[in-house]
Amino acid sequence: MRILFDTNILIYREDYRELPSEVAELFKLINTLGISLVIHPLSIQEIENDPNEERRKINLSKISTYPILDQPPAPKRNFLNSLNIKPNNRHDLIDANLLYTVKANAVDYLITEDKKLYRRAERINLDNRVFNINEALNFLKNFLVKEDIPAPPYIEYIPVYKLDLEDPFFDSLKKEYKDFREWWAKISRAGRKAWVYFCNENKIGALLILKIENEPVDCSPPLPKNKRLKICTFKVDFLGYKIGELFIKIAIMFAIRNNIDEVYLTHYTKTEDHLVDLISKFGFENYGQKPNNEDVYFKKLTITDQKVSPKDPFEIALKFFPSFYDGPDVQKIIVPIRPTYHNRLFIEFKYWTDSKTKIKQLSLFDIDKIEKIPVIPGNAIVKAYLCHTPKRRLKRGDILLFYRSQDTQAITSICVLEETYTIKDFEYAISIIGKRSVYSFEEIKEIVKRPTTILIFRHHFYLPKPIPYSFLIEKDILKGPPQSLVTVDHKSYLILKEFGGIDERYTVS
Repeated sequence: MRILFDTNILIYREDYRELPSEVAELFKLINTLGISLVIHPLSIQEIENDPNEERRKINLSKISTYPILDQPPAPKRNFLNSLNIKPNNRHDLIDANLLYTVKANAVDYLITEDKKLYRRAERINLDNRVFNINEALNFLKNFLVKEDIPAPPYIEYIPVYKLDLEDPFFDSLKKEYKDFREWWAKISRAGRKAWVYFCNENKIGALLILKIENEPVDCSPPLPKNKRLKICTFKVDFLGYKIGELFIKIAIMFAIRNNIDEVYLTHYTKTEDHLVDLISKFGFENYGQKPNNEDVYFKKLTITDQKVSPKDPFEIALKFFPSFYDGPDVQKIIVPIRPTYHNRLFIEFKYWTDSKTKIKQLSLFDIDKIEKIPVIPGNAIVKAYLCHTPKRRLKRGDILLFYRSQDTQAITSICVLEETYTIKDFEYAISIIGKRSVYSFEEIKEIVKRPTTILIFRHHFYLPKPIPYSFLIEKDILKGPPQSLVTVDHKSYLILKEFGGIDERYTVS
């Protein structure tokens, strides 16, 4: 991107006075984004004609540090006429040249605080590319990589240069990729960051590094140029805590925050490959192979064809996670859950919604001990919940709307049912639930004394706007506090969907 600056802003910036915060922020943002700044040569001439010699020398010395636009296009007569420019008015001619530089696409945008120049841009419908300082700030912020991805407090997001490359964690990566050290030095110098879990004695237990790309992927068949997210490094040595699923959540949320629809990674596939087994559960497919024999695993987050009517709605949740089918063919069910179990099942919710409770640099064991929350089901995307609702009411692909009772009293999360099981036996229940349940063994033994349904489901989203009990009563969706599963008709669901702010890009109806 290349931006033409009116010299009055640059001179202001270089003045000895303290900069207004918005000017300082604008130039910091421009440097961060690597945007090219240029000055029109006529703007230099305008400064050269300043009769005040001392001011002229000072301003020219300041402006000389910025590149000059090479051979700018000259405005044509009809363009000058459209602005009512008089040929003998030098200042107006400079304005016309600045605007024509934008019009002729010699630059992308013009930033100025000259109100007269801005009004002229409006007259010729060029105001969408001519900004004042505040407008430029708001516009350019859209190009920033949004890194504020909530994660549990035991996952740190830090510059890669803070990591010890001699940690044994990196041994397999160095062996697999001969240029790993060179690549690591490159991303360290670039200030790249990583999501890291540290084990005991500050040793790395898991690492995730992401990169936004906008280029073709050299593989067969080729992936054409597009904005997509590459998972550069995805390695988990600290097993048994579902950190792999947590990393998938983080990567997908990062893509969503940055308006990216495609995610991929490259990997040397092995015979029994746990990474491939994991990512395949969430829609990654073997797309092709790179010249170095690495396989390319690729997934899309959304479906462009909204007319999809699958025989099995769950297939959308499987292949296009976090997208899901929410048309009339699936049930929508409110699932009440007590805060204690909500904290365990949706562990991030507490840290996402209440910054005062944010706890940093704790281990998984610290969270277990201090918060008394088993973190494994919280890390997982696929979770388990037990209830006493008959299995016959539920089917694969149904929408589960988890309602946090007692304190929050609101629907907080939207999930998709994967499987249901009716059980009476403790051992059988444990074999199905594995590590995904919020319940202790003692609690499960008590629960299964009655016929029990196990819900295996996928957590897709926290609602941007939790839906309070008062709204559910007002819209006649609930008659009172839910004590068991409550089925919601499709019309009522659409009301909830709109109020809760569910992004329709990720729903198929």
